[in-house]
Amino acid sequence: MPELPEIDAYVEGLKAHVQPQRLKGIRLKSPFLLRSVEPPMDAALEQELTGAERLGKRVVLRFGEKLYFVIHLMVAGRLRWKKPGAALPGKAGLLALDFEGGSLILTEQGSKRRASLFVVESRASLLEHDPGGLDPMTCSQGEFDDRLRNCGHTVKRALCTPRVFSGIGNAWSDEILWTAQMSPMVRCSSFKDEDCERLLGAVRSVLSEARTRHVTRAREAFPDKVTAFQPEMVVHGRFKEPCVRCEAPIQRITRASGHDFHYCARCQTGGKVLSDRSLSRLLKDDWPKRIEELMD
Repeated sequence: MPELPEIDAYVEGLKAHVQPQRLKGIRLKSPFLLRSVEPPMDAALEQELTGAERLGKRVVLRFGEKLYFVIHLMVAGRLRWKKPGAALPGKAGLLALDFEGGSLILTEQGSKRRASLFVVESRASLLEHDPGGLDPMTCSQGEFDDRLRNCGHTVKRALCTPRVFSGIGNAWSDEILWTAQMSPMVRCSSFKDEDCERLLGAVRSVLSEARTRHVTRAREAFPDKVTAFQPEMVVHGRFKEPCVRCEAPIQRITRASGHDFHYCARCQTGGKVLSDRSLSRLLKDDWPKRIEELMD
């Protein structure tokens, strides 16, 4: 799922390459994408794209003064900027917004249709789509501490929950926790002041660096190839590769949801190999408890 750095890249790409063009046509291929009926999508026709912004993990397009398209890409949704009138690609193409100078195309890979589009007619209606997560890039240390300690989750889940923190998901939370050298399974209620400070510092350094890279590229060319794995990542998607800090093999846990998360046992869990939902049950007593057992 695109997270804060990738969503900000889309926003910057829209500002740099699409705004303030006029919307000339709408091609909705998948009716399941549109989740609202009033106002109709056609209300945006012949209006200029006057703004783009991020709302949590959503991309918001503003047409005219008060009409908004709220796009939630979910896991597999992506935006692409193509030549005017470009065809919607096969089964993946869901929507094309035809502007004067090109077509903004929304695609979603796979058979599950999770991406969504809402059309709203006021700023107040737009804010109803905000899940309420705290923005870790702008909040105070005290606000961050209170939200973290009172959420009742592990730190991994807290970072990934939109109602707790805004814009962070599975991939970048792996990078954040590796940077902070924290176990993904530690309970937030146990955090001391210095733990909260270290975590917020890691959040801001990781996301700021990633956002700068993504936004800089988006100004040069629209971000047509957004993926969950980035070459700059040091732990997410690096299963079995050596940790760049300590050289121990990166570990992976697969959840029932199908999401994988990655960590370094030596750097983050004191050498303990965390239980994988499926493999640890299968292997039972043969499941390795320490990273040294895997490295022998």
